[in-house]
This record gives sequence, C-alpha cells and structure tokens, in this order.
Amino acid sequence: MMGLTGIELGGVMFAFMLVLLALRVHIGVAMLLTGSVGYTMVAGLDPLLNYYKGAAYARYSIYDLSVVPLFLLMGQFATHGGLSKALFKAGNAMIGHWRGGMAMGAVTACAGFGAICGSSLATAATMGQVALPELKKHGYSERLSAAAIAAGGTLGILIPPSVPLVIYAIITEQNIAKMFLAAFIPGLLAAVGYMVVISIIARISPEDAPRGIKFTWMQRLQALSETWPVILIFIVVIGGIYGGIFTPTEAASIGTLATAIVAWTSGGLKGRGFLDCLYGAAGATGMIFLILLGADILNVFLALTQVHTELASWVVGLNWPPLGVLLVIIIIYLVLGCIMDSLSMILLTIPIFFPIIMGIDLWGLGADDKAIWFGILALMVVEVGLITPPVGMNVFIISAMVKHVPMKEIFKTILPFLASDFVRIALLVFFPSIALVVFQIF
Repeated sequence: MMGLTGIELGGVMFAFMLVLLALRVHIGVAMLLTGSVGYTMVAGLDPLLNYYKGAAYARYSIYDLSVVPLFLLMGQFATHGGLSKALFKAGNAMIGHWRGGMAMGAVTACAGFGAICGSSLATAATMGQVALPELKKHGYSERLSAAAIAAGGTLGILIPPSVPLVIYAIITEQNIAKMFLAAFIPGLLAAVGYMVVISIIARISPEDAPRGIKFTWMQRLQALSETWPVILIFIVVIGGIYGGIFTPTEAASIGTLATAIVAWTSGGLKGRGFLDCLYGAAGATGMIFLILLGADILNVFLALTQVHTELASWVVGLNWPPLGVLLVIIIIYLVLGCIMDSLSMILLTIPIFFPIIMGIDLWGLGADDKAIWFGILALMVVEVGLITPPVGMNVFIISAMVKHVPMKEIFKTILPFLASDFVRIALLVFFPSIALVVFQIF
C-alpha cells in the first residue's frame, strides 16, 4: 500500500474520484475506476480480475433489486397516464382560493405523485410541466412557482415507494416495508413545511402569490373523484404490503400493472407511449445498476484497506459526543449534495457512515431502530441536495422550463424552503420517534 495507512490510501483514492467527477466522468464509472485502481494497489491485478468474474452476478441476482425497475416503470406509466394533472386539479380545487393556495396545491400534488412514482427528478419534471403554466396564468411569480415545484419534487425521494429507500434497505439489510412506514410522517412533515413556507411568502409578498377562485364543494368532490386511480394504486401497493397480502416486490409488480392499465385507458400509452415508458425505465435502471456495481467495487477496495474499521475506531477514539459525530456526518452530506446526486451519495457514504452510527449510542436506540431512523435521516439530508446550489438537480430541471428566470433567482427563492428542511432535520435528530412511531404501532 505504498507505506500508506488504510485511511490515508482511502483518502487519496477518494480525492482521485473527486477529480474524475470534476472531469464530468459518470459517477458509476468514477467509482468503478477508483475501486479498481485501489484494489490493484492493495491486492494486485489478478485478484481484481478474479473478483470481476462474479461481481456483477452477485449484485444483480439479489431478488429485492427487482423492485427498482418495477417502481421506475410504474413512475413512467404514471407520468404518461396524466395522473399528475388530476392531482394538481384536486389540490387547486381544495385550497387554491387561499393566498398562495395554488402553489400549495402543486406541493400536495407532488406528494401524491411521489407516492406512485418514487423518483424526485420525475416528480419535479412531471409536475413542472403540469403546474407551471397554470400558476403563470393565475398571476403567480415564476420564481416562486419554480421554487415551490423544485422543493415539492424532493418529496418523491421520501414518500414511499422510494427507490433510494429500497437501495438503503438492501445495502444495510433492513426491512423494506419498515423503511416505507418510517418515511410516512417525515414525508408529510416535509409537505406541510413547504406549504407553510409558501403561506409566509404569500403574506410577505402578496403579488407573488395571489388568491385563486373558490370552488364549490360539488366541484371539489368532482376534482377529488378524478384522483381515484392514484388513491387505488397507493392503497393496493402500500396496503397490500402491510396487510400481509404480498411482498414489496409483488406489490411493485401489481402497482406497475395497475398504473399501466390506468395509463392505457387514459390514452397515455398510445403510439410510442408504451415504448417510451420502457425505454425510460430501462435507461434509469441501467444507470442505477451501473452505480451499484461501481459502488460495490469501491466498497470492496475500502474493505481491503479496513477504512471502515479504522475510521470507526478513530471517531470513537476522539471521544466526541454522539450528537457531534452525527452533526459532522450531516454536514458532509450537505457538502456532497452540492456536487453529487442523491443515489450516488447513498451508495458512496452509507458503507462508511453506517458502521460509525451503529457503533455510537444515540438516544438509547436499539440496533434495528437506529438503522431505520438513520436511513430516514440520511435520506432527508440527501433530499436537500436536490435543491442546493451549485448542482440542485431539481432546480436545473425546473429552470429549463422557465428559461427567462435566472437560476440564481430560483435558488434565492429556494432558501426559505431549505430553512424548512433544516427545521425538519433538527426535529428528526432530537425526536427519532417521528420516524419510528408508525412501524412500532404496526
């Protein structure tokens, strides 16, 4: 190892990976190259090639991973099936007459769409296409509209079903159903927090968020009735899992089929619609699986250098208070969120941070409770990265739809939403029961 300790060699190779990322090398390829070079330095080329022989099969043959392409395909069908329009229409009908109510309705629609999509980027892109024109037509400032939908889109990563939640559960060997349950209240808190932010902005700057038309109760019920496919799919998928009727993988299959039927009856799969859904899901699956393989190679290299063990021992040896350790981890996540996408952060950091968290005492939590709580906390912090500069993938997506609004203006308007996120993170840190109470009841 060239005279370097495990931590030193790991640090050198991590710096090498950051250089690759700065050169715009795909994160999956960057992790694969970094892990391969590091593995060769530690053990030699022949052992690396021998490991390659079974690495892909060992990773991709895991049964639980079949949930990922199924949920991605489910999201594609939901996007093409027009379900986002019904959700936005229902949200606007219920609270659009409030000051800022239409933007709040867009946030609730993001939450609903995220519940059958599982992808933040897809949620932001789809709801942006639906809600931005309507918000502009009703006099909302484009910067507030863009910020609200970019922030609302992050709900797709937290409200189940969520692909990053599945990935976390797999790599930490946690129960997927429990992870889904634990994400419910934090996801609802996120939606409520964003709505509170919009309400405050609307009162400070009324011209940015005017009142809308007040619908009659008959019109509201009619709008709500049009969301029945979303409600039905959610009940089938989530209710089926917790009713013990089928496993998460079976639920994903049934949910995908149900969403496909809805999309087909609405005309969203006509022409090239069906093929576009397949191509979209296949492309996203390929990208995720490449990142998974790269993360595996990188993590094997780190295991050879004993970075996890040395780092955990070093952290314990510092005698820092557990909350101090947790705060450092949160700060690292926030910094990484400025340069890296959410799934890559999960795959890169969890193998390093998870043993550290499991080795310290936090509020007297048991091992299983702590693993699930940390998963939700990590996902919430990673979620913030989707709307923080300079990357902020959700902001980039929405900015492309409001091209004449400078991106820096959108980022400025995002700041109050980020403040809401930080409050929510603090609440979860000091009150872990926010995430744990639901699955403990069940």
